Amino acid sequence: MKTCLECSEKLVGREDKKFCSDSCRNAYNNKINKDSTNFMRNVNNKLRKNYRILCELNTDGKSKATRDKMINKGFDFEFFTNILQTKTGNTYYFLYDRGYRSLDNDYFMLVKKEI
Repeated sequence: MKTCLECSEKLVGREDKKFCSDSCRNAYNNKINKDSTNFMRNVNNKLRKNYRILCELNTDGKSKATRDKMINKGFDFEFFTNILQTKTGNTYYFLYDRGYRSLDNDYFMLVKKEI
């Protein structure tokens, strides 16, 4: 006899059923996907905010923005997901598929990586 992973009620119906209702499925998935600590939640929020700012400033796939403009929108340069070093020696900082690299005079090149 199989039981619901969330509330342990007896399951009736399909053989591969795991939950007795949509609300139990949602509650179970919300529990396992929630950020486990405040630190983790805060880092994820900063990454999301930086990503939204890069998307807003770079709608064409490639553009430029000043450091001041990025900071005024709330961009935090300490939070990114990965670094890409090109063959020409340029360093790009990425937030998932959105990246930036420093140019002269406090400008940044904003790019979108095609996935």
